[in-house]
Amino acid sequence: MMDCKKALVEAEGDMEKAVEVLRKKGQKVAAKREDREASEGAVLAKTNSDNTSGVVLALNCETDFVAKNADFVGMATKLVDMALDNGVDTVDTLLAMDFEAGMTVAEKIIEQTGVIGEKIEIGALEALKGAAVVEYNHPGNSLATIVELNKGGEAALDAGRQVAMQAAAMNPIALNEEGVSEEIKAKEVEIGKELAIKEGKPADMAEKIATGRLGKFFKENTLLKQAFVRDNKLSVEQFMNQAEAGLTATNFKRVSLG
Repeated sequence: MMDCKKALVEAEGDMEKAVEVLRKKGQKVAAKREDREASEGAVLAKTNSDNTSGVVLALNCETDFVAKNADFVGMATKLVDMALDNGVDTVDTLLAMDFEAGMTVAEKIIEQTGVIGEKIEIGALEALKGAAVVEYNHPGNSLATIVELNKGGEAALDAGRQVAMQAAAMNPIALNEEGVSEEIKAKEVEIGKELAIKEGKPADMAEKIATGRLGKFFKENTLLKQAFVRDNKLSVEQFMNQAEAGLTATNFKRVSLG
């Protein structure tokens, strides 16, 4: 607030000139703080009215104090709405959009950097579209997820929200086995072989043991194969099929601070 007042004084009450003063100050502050780490912020997810598309976005800053500021959260909320309403799925596209009259999102971020005195940046932007998309926002704006489903309807959406919470809590690396990179698979097999050899198993048997242990890795680290947190006798895949025959998740995005 004081910076805004000072800018108005410097601009002799001219609002447009005052904005220019803040933008120039923001550019200077942004240049000075370019190498600072912006690990705090607000992560928000939102879906459209018919639950066919969703966006999750992280607006980052340097301190928790700024992250909890109502104006900062309000800016993050407006950015999520802009991305969702305009079908935006990349940070660069969002930065180029008009935030308000005569100012792009990128310029607004620079302006706010000058006002707040901290590095501000869009740390992540993910979007999904499908038969249905559900979101989960973890309390505190530190973590959010969106999950794409192959079916809509209340039963599917309710089950999907529980899966979105699962993705937030259990941090899977992929939707299913096919989504795990060959590099990660090879690394896990190598780790499994080394462990089996240390346990005294012969080298030729260690390969088979390691491949078998890869199945356990998929159950622990892929969303559909993970044990469902509310009933660990079921996998997420089984839970969804029980909620509605044939229901499954087809994609998910998880964004967190840090």
